[in-house]
Amino acid sequence: MEKYGQYRDKVAFAWFVWLAIIQWTPPGNILRKANLWCILGIPGVWWIDIQVDGVRRGYSKHQHPFTALLTAHHSSLSQFPRGRLPSSGTIIASSYTSPLDILYLSAIFDPIFTVSSPGSRLVRPVTIEGALASTFALNPPFPFNSPNPAQRVSDLVKQNPTRTLVVFPESTTSNARGILKFSHSLLSASPSTSVFPVSLRYTPTDIVTPIPGWLEVARFIWRLNSRPTHCIRVRIGAPVSLASPPAPNFESSPTRSATRPMSPPSSSTANTARKRNSYDSNFFDTLQSSPSPAQKVSGDSTSNADAEGLSEPEKRLLDAVADALARLGRVKRVGLGAEEKEEFVRAWWARRGARR
Repeated sequence: MEKYGQYRDKVAFAWFVWLAIIQWTPPGNILRKANLWCILGIPGVWWIDIQVDGVRRGYSKHQHPFTALLTAHHSSLSQFPRGRLPSSGTIIASSYTSPLDILYLSAIFDPIFTVSSPGSRLVRPVTIEGALASTFALNPPFPFNSPNPAQRVSDLVKQNPTRTLVVFPESTTSNARGILKFSHSLLSASPSTSVFPVSLRYTPTDIVTPIPGWLEVARFIWRLNSRPTHCIRVRIGAPVSLASPPAPNFESSPTRSATRPMSPPSSSTANTARKRNSYDSNFFDTLQSSPSPAQKVSGDSTSNADAEGLSEPEKRLLDAVADALARLGRVKRVGLGAEEKEEFVRAWWARRGARR
């Protein structure tokens, strides 16, 4: 308890400095980065494992990848191949699991954060405080909601050519065990804008905030300060764009492979299925094992894209980013999204209220 109080007081002081002074400084200021790293480092978040997709370990002889990432927002990428890291005028499609996502991305890239809505191509820019608050709510609370109207991603990039834009295509936080169904916000980017999938995972894994509610704020702070150290595993994928979406990969996409005709299971496959049907099995591993009702009716994922008003290149872009986040995070894509989460949370709280 003494250690918890010590960390709590230091973090509270760092946040006071941020709210009173640092947040008013220009973007990219060294004081902003130093203050954010203090907020991350005081509770023990200082072990960071970074890998860039397509860049072998030890690529730079003179600079550690972490040092290169610290100067990524200034386009000082001399130690890495051009175009391998997010820079000014690009988009980061990030996983969305914890408030630490916001703090880490702010400390590295000092970007503009946005909030996506299910099924919408528009995004709403928010401040760091609003992005943090949105991790504990399905929608940003009123004090943190941006007065700016929702707009297209391409317009935000044009208005801020020297900044990096962060989009959370899942629209809501998850428990880091699956990639939720994407919104269409990435599709409002210009065809030539590069989109970088960035996966953030944590060890221990109990500092995620999938359940909305202000009570989760206290629980998150308690779990964050109750352990001496935390590790962030950062994986940056190869950039994709709407102008050059990757070709469909039927082997790697769970949603596509679910619609393919399957051969009768062999004895070894049946034994494997029986072994996985245990208490320790991940529930998300079974969510894509059979086609959804919409897929059963249409029989093809292209029909689903047409029903959602998406062209084939747009569908391939969303699939490419979702597959990259699933591969980098070593999880699977699930057929659930923000709307299903909202229904589940409403039913869950109603059931708890009925028990009382």
